[in-house]
Amino acid sequence: MAKVIEGLYYSESHEYVRVEGNIGYIGITDYAQEQLGNVVYVDMPEEGDEVTATEDFGAVESVKAASDLISPVSGTVLEVNEALEEQPELINQDAFANWIIKVELSDPSELENLMDAATYDAQCK
Repeated sequence: MAKVIEGLYYSESHEYVRVEGNIGYIGITDYAQEQLGNVVYVDMPEEGDEVTATEDFGAVESVKAASDLISPVSGTVLEVNEALEEQPELINQDAFANWIIKVELSDPSELENLMDAATYDAQCK
């Protein structure tokens, strides 16, 4: 069964945000990687790009399907997880440890639109 971690924010499109101060680490949830199967490619934005809540910022491709990545929050991309360029399967090994992008939040109040762990877990069942 997919794991859900307390203290993160979750979107209906199965992305999570881990917030540290004004920084958000965005990735896909364990549930999402289970549904996708073996991840073979991650399409990520560039550092300095702007992401907007509820809009695409890239895609994850698996042997079964390709899925758009929808940003749960708005902000500026500070860093992309370069390890995923060489080893996209890291998402399958631990989706929560292997975030996709790190952003500076431009509007922290957007977090109020996201789900907590219990609500997200219930949605996945």
